[in-house]
Amino acid sequence: MATTMLPPDLRADVETLWGYHDMGHEPRRCDVGIGLGSHDLGVATYTAELYHQGMFPRVVFTGANAPTTIERFPRGEAVHYREHAITLGVPAEVISIETQATNTSQNLTNSRQILAEEGVRPESVMLISRPYQQRRAYATCRKVWPEINVMCSSQPLPLDEYIAGIDDVDRVINMLVGDTQRITEYARRGFAIEQDMPDNVVDAFQRLVAAGYTSRLI
Repeated sequence: MATTMLPPDLRADVETLWGYHDMGHEPRRCDVGIGLGSHDLGVATYTAELYHQGMFPRVVFTGANAPTTIERFPRGEAVHYREHAITLGVPAEVISIETQATNTSQNLTNSRQILAEEGVRPESVMLISRPYQQRRAYATCRKVWPEINVMCSSQPLPLDEYIAGIDDVDRVINMLVGDTQRITEYARRGFAIEQDMPDNVVDAFQRLVAAGYTSRLI
């Protein structure tokens, strides 16, 4: 049975990884907001909030399905995100969807293609993602879309509040550990630019792996 309680002996290491993945970008007006598909419907919620704040006039939701999302979003992540944003008052006509991407590189390259087909060639984009996906999304975007001015944003939730919303602390920790590994591994494979990883982040990652949080490792 899932629990939402973060074990006290793991808190410091989980908080270290949580903080590392936050790029700390200040949201500012840009040409397009791109909501990256995942199991977290909060991405669509926050994209709608940013739209209503006037941060961007256009939205792209991108994502097919993954093993972690197929049950929750059977018609695809982007489709469900779009429907949710419309219920929150985002006009349907400003939302485009990209329904084929199964990884972050495809999220970005396919979104750029969708926009180009619609005659939109943005100079700046905001990537809206899960909190612990920010750094990987940024590094991937700088690799596959280097000419774009990119910033990252996520729901500004404290760690414990985010875990409570997901309702599964083990899932959150496993995802954090997996995304941390991908920062270095994806750069090594040429999927993303390199990002500095401080020693305290490496140490926290290794301790969480040793504690058994390995289900999202490559």
